[in-house]
Amino acid sequence: MLFKRSLVGIRLSFQTLAVLFFMAMGVSAYAADPAVASGEEAIAAGKTVFNANCKQCHKLDQKSVGPALRGISDRQSIAWAKSFIKNSQAVIASGDSYATALYKEYNNTVMPSHEFLSDGDLDNILAYIEYGDKADATASAGAGAVNADGGVAGGGIPSEYLSIILGVLVFVLLLILIVLGLIVNVLTKYIYKQDLDAEDKEFVSQKIDFGKLLKSDAMVIIVTTLVVAFVAKTAIDGLYSVGVQQGYAPAQPIAFSHALHAGQYEIACQYCHTGVEIGKSANIPSANICMNCHTHIQNVGGKEGVSPEIQKIYNAVDSNQPIEWVRVHNLPDLAYFNHSQHVAVGGVECQTCHGPIQEMEVVGQHSSLTMGWCIDCHRQTEIATEGNVYYDKLVQLHATSKDALKVKDIGGLECAKCHY
Repeated sequence: MLFKRSLVGIRLSFQTLAVLFFMAMGVSAYAADPAVASGEEAIAAGKTVFNANCKQCHKLDQKSVGPALRGISDRQSIAWAKSFIKNSQAVIASGDSYATALYKEYNNTVMPSHEFLSDGDLDNILAYIEYGDKADATASAGAGAVNADGGVAGGGIPSEYLSIILGVLVFVLLLILIVLGLIVNVLTKYIYKQDLDAEDKEFVSQKIDFGKLLKSDAMVIIVTTLVVAFVAKTAIDGLYSVGVQQGYAPAQPIAFSHALHAGQYEIACQYCHTGVEIGKSANIPSANICMNCHTHIQNVGGKEGVSPEIQKIYNAVDSNQPIEWVRVHNLPDLAYFNHSQHVAVGGVECQTCHGPIQEMEVVGQHSSLTMGWCIDCHRQTEIATEGNVYYDKLVQLHATSKDALKVKDIGGLECAKCHY
């Protein structure tokens, strides 16, 4: 009878857990918007489309060039969201109050049309917006150090996989221990009630010696395996972070604010970084460029006299000495990158690589700038061919393909393009 009661107890516990599980699943399903897909495949596909078309201006949980996007299905209907993504200006022109208010809030910034996106692409984007990278969003809220790639600074793909594997192993181990404990408990109680001799009863009723258990070969193997796995994970994390300076934001000799100049006063990046459209390097502006404005602007906020930071510019000009700015973005010598090729020919916005520079008081490296990051961009980015005669012949050669012409199709994945 005791054996039967134990089995019944185990079954009832299992049924209770199952009921609680399905209740939780039901609550989760009820809370989520049923029109937005939540499958991993849709989220992954949506992230790819998002990174190729939206990432330069939008984040999921923070304001950037545009508003934070997560929760759009709670604020507006799915049909509205799709229409706005495809052609925001048409929605604004229709007199939609929400779209008009959004347009005014972001200083009448025009969002490019995305008429080329299919309905499936839009569904996937919305899936990623609602359910993608939620763990990273939590980390961002706590530490404010999330990468452009969606991961914590200094991490890598192998690190994520190892964390998942270790978590699964620990969970499986605990599950096995619990099941074995239940089996031993049930069998012990059942066998003890049988007609046993004194020696057998002593064996059945003996207690677990935790001292011997901790010293056993099995425990040594388990602990050693976990330690080795942890050390391996730490080593791989370290290897993948070598040369990655994401988040690096050094103090500069003059407290220059991009939020003030590029943000509040809307000075174009090309005004100071004059080489960005004509050469390999964007170049750091000389003090003479600063003096174009600061010959007349000597202070801010109506204060009298020359502010200490502006005075440093005057001192540099008077002494004919360059301002020793600290370089933020450093690529290895083995890598070739040409700004004019990307900005002038490719039409890539500064924020695509440098993040919301117009919001930064102190400039920091926003993207990882790793080889994988660049290759992923080349795989996903479509070529802006319209009105660009440079690509006319390539468009003709690519006309037989159903896929859009992307950087990878014009040699963007060839080693010699960046390593020569």
